[in-house]
Amino acid sequence: MSELTLLILQFAFLALLWIFVFVVVYAMRSDLFGRRVKKLPDAQAAGAAGPASAAPVAAVSTNTPPRQQAPVPQSKVPTFTPLEGSSAGTHPRATTGNASRLVITAGTKSGTEIPLGTMPLTIGRSTDSSVVIRDDYTSTHHARLMVWNEEWMLQDLDSTNGTFLDGKRVTSPVNVPLNTPIKIGATSFELRR
Repeated sequence: MSELTLLILQFAFLALLWIFVFVVVYAMRSDLFGRRVKKLPDAQAAGAAGPASAAPVAAVSTNTPPRQQAPVPQSKVPTFTPLEGSSAGTHPRATTGNASRLVITAGTKSGTEIPLGTMPLTIGRSTDSSVVIRDDYTSTHHARLMVWNEEWMLQDLDSTNGTFLDGKRVTSPVNVPLNTPIKIGATSFELRR
């Protein structure tokens, strides 16, 4: 083998080694810090996702008057339907008027109750989440509970292991019925009166 061929093979091997190192570093970074959270598509979400949304739920004051929402044009109002085969027909939808708390029913924080307001709740492993779940099967920013037209909606934030409402995987934002189990990793919770 000539020296030129040997030199080219050495550089190719070195380049392949560096590519492998960058792939490993990228995988570790995404595992530690998670994916970027997608922004909500409309102006209402931009107004609701202020600095208070990143604060823990316990720090949110319940003495503040409810915000007046600007009317949304009918062409921009999405329609949300309950998941097929779920217990949505047996339980009323959770609204800001009838759902006052989030109760963790299974998992490491079983029995914990978190008061609900009108601000969105993020759920995940990250310390800046409203509901922090330390679980190997929970993503950094796993899911979001938010209010849309006075009703509580559940949105999966492209989590690895999925978010389940009444045993059905959530692929797009869905209405949350009262007393219906929501499962994220090994933790289950419900919205209750």
